[in-house]
Amino acid sequence: MDTTPVTSAGTWWDARLSRLRLHGPLARDTALAAVVAVVMVLIAAATIELVPADAAPPSSTAPWLLVLVVVQSLALAVRRVALVACVVAVVATQVALVALAPDLSVRTITAAVVAVTAGTHLPLGRALRLVGGAVVVETVGATLVSAVRGAGTDVLLQNAVSPVLLWGASLLFGLYLAARQERLWLLEERATRLEQERDARVQAAVGEERARLARELHDVAAHHLSGMVVQAAAVERLVDRDPEAARAGAVWLRDQGRETLDNLRQVVGLLRDDDGDPLSPVPGVGALGDLVRAARELGGDVRLEEEGSPSPLPPLADVSVYRVAQQSVTNARQHAPGAPVRVRVVHQPTGVVLEVDNGPAAQGAAHPTGQHGGTGLAVMRERAALVGGVLEAGPTENGGWRVRLHVPVTETEGER
Repeated sequence: MDTTPVTSAGTWWDARLSRLRLHGPLARDTALAAVVAVVMVLIAAATIELVPADAAPPSSTAPWLLVLVVVQSLALAVRRVALVACVVAVVATQVALVALAPDLSVRTITAAVVAVTAGTHLPLGRALRLVGGAVVVETVGATLVSAVRGAGTDVLLQNAVSPVLLWGASLLFGLYLAARQERLWLLEERATRLEQERDARVQAAVGEERARLARELHDVAAHHLSGMVVQAAAVERLVDRDPEAARAGAVWLRDQGRETLDNLRQVVGLLRDDDGDPLSPVPGVGALGDLVRAARELGGDVRLEEEGSPSPLPPLADVSVYRVAQQSVTNARQHAPGAPVRVRVVHQPTGVVLEVDNGPAAQGAAHPTGQHGGTGLAVMRERAALVGGVLEAGPTENGGWRVRLHVPVTETEGER
């Protein structure tokens, strides 16, 4: 039998018993049974004392009533490890309580707890059969015993109706809790599956981009460098025989090297915008002003802050800083429409720090579902790793978002 608690009450109770180092269904249900027994004995004793003398049970019967209340309550100790035995004990003790005091109507919450347990731990068919059998046995037994003891019509009617209402309502509540918990499990499972699918899509996108980058790097390098190798061999042969031709060949090598560098700089942009001009020069830090102006023309509240003295960056680092800024501004426009965006560049002797932060979406602006991240963030991390940089991204204290990129530059690289 499944012993996993699924009710909200069970979760609350188990959480508190964990603090007492009570683990396992038997230990926890034993503690529950003890608490119920104490409470029910106090209530039963008070009831016996408060009823009129003509309705009170004989003084010799009162102790036995309390004993039966304790026995019935302690049956809860096995409600999850032996539910059928628990139901039998609860029904038997209830009939015995009616037999001892038919006019007193002593009834505890034990039957309700057991019915809820059946609804949350058993399949629907088994729960209906078990609770239905308990209702029939208790109703027939209590009614017959009351009739034999000479109880009035109102007592007979009460003993016939009470089991149906108590067991039935409690079972329905247990079934509701079970259905609610199952729905929560399904939602959690679906959320986990969607998260896994999203991660898989991100990894696939990054993998495809890496493969494309590798192919383009290979094609560009192979095309240009093979020609340069051939030309270099020709220059070597012409150095002594025809210095002018050798000099012209060296100039060609220089120009070809520059062209190769420009092409490689275009390729290393991991995910160039689809609407970008593939033949336009690859932008760098110096083009951030144009990026900000373009964002403003689209209606965005974007400003640029620059600190320090700019120094030449390696080609890959230069384009990576620009692309990260471009992607961050785009993300801010998508995920926080109407929010102010700040692009801050700090030039340092040892590198460049880029920060792009935005506030929360403007009040009343349409806010798409989702958060910053996904494929865009994964690609930005790839850009940073490509140039030995570090990229950090996360929410800010005011509910916005910040992306911070640090690209280290060695002294040798900075002088190139």
